[in-house]
Amino acid sequence: MTTSLVTGGSGYFGSLLVQRLRAAGHQVRVLDLNDADDRPADVEIVLGDIRDAATVAAAVEGVDLVFHNVAQVPLAKDQRLLRTVNVDGTRLLLDASARAGVAKVVHTSSSAVFGVPERNPVLPTTVPSPAEAYGHAKLAAEWACLDAAAKGLDVSVVRPRTILGHGRLGIFGILFDWIADGADVVVLGDGSNRYQFVHADDLAEVCLLAALRPGPMIVNAGTDRFGTMRESLESLCRHAGTGAHVRSLPARATSLAMQAAAGLRIAPFAPYHWIMYSKSMWFDIAHARETLGWQPRYSNEEMFAASYDWFVANRAITEQAGASHHRTTAKQGALRAVKWAMQHLPG
Repeated sequence: MTTSLVTGGSGYFGSLLVQRLRAAGHQVRVLDLNDADDRPADVEIVLGDIRDAATVAAAVEGVDLVFHNVAQVPLAKDQRLLRTVNVDGTRLLLDASARAGVAKVVHTSSSAVFGVPERNPVLPTTVPSPAEAYGHAKLAAEWACLDAAAKGLDVSVVRPRTILGHGRLGIFGILFDWIADGADVVVLGDGSNRYQFVHADDLAEVCLLAALRPGPMIVNAGTDRFGTMRESLESLCRHAGTGAHVRSLPARATSLAMQAAAGLRIAPFAPYHWIMYSKSMWFDIAHARETLGWQPRYSNEEMFAASYDWFVANRAITEQAGASHHRTTAKQGALRAVKWAMQHLPG
């Protein structure tokens, strides 16, 4: 039986990978700072910090495959943790995996390594150029993976576009909360920027396929059916049927306001939000199809609808305190006043 370690296995995407691996017949172990209420009884857990050598060594012992998902997300707003967890922790895990004889490591990176791309689509040959601290940290973690691969460890990097799916909350929880209550939502400018997402189930499939393919590789993952940001949100508003609409706000002024609100800690924004919300970005996924035989199942519209429906069905628990930023709705802060305005402004 294959034994697989999922780092960050109590988080949103990590817990989904745990489910998929169990369904595929793997013996699964989780490395995380926190245990999840929904962890299956047959899934072992190693509680501890990815930056602690003894903890990591215990986690990788006897493991065949490692799926690395531990990361400090931008909403954590801790620059030191962004580097020590995302970069130093990744290096430590890679070194321990090599010593333990792990057959394959699949590292989940981020499209944030590309910042605002000069041109679209982003190709496997596009040179990364991050625009903020989180993207820089994720790129440094990729460099650690490349270095480990050069030394003989079989490690592949998967870069997802923005992740959606059943149970995906964080700042998306705020979006769903507004629409469910009939509050209008906004795009920056006219919303004509093309923006690609990826469903967590599709991303999990990429990670599993990458684990089965021998030899290091870098793969970019996103849906192949997407349009503009306005189109995605208008489709969601129609699906919800609550009377919410999409409004336009001036891109530059709103981005500056988002940045100021984040600086005052009165709204849950991170640099990637005000940098990218009005920008176009999408991956060419031909290489994922060709090398892995992968085909995404969800379009932008389908994944937004599925994510929203889950939110509505589980709304009572979405604001409960939790360990993962992506498994609980971000605190709205001053956005509650904006939500009220969007509910009462004339159409």
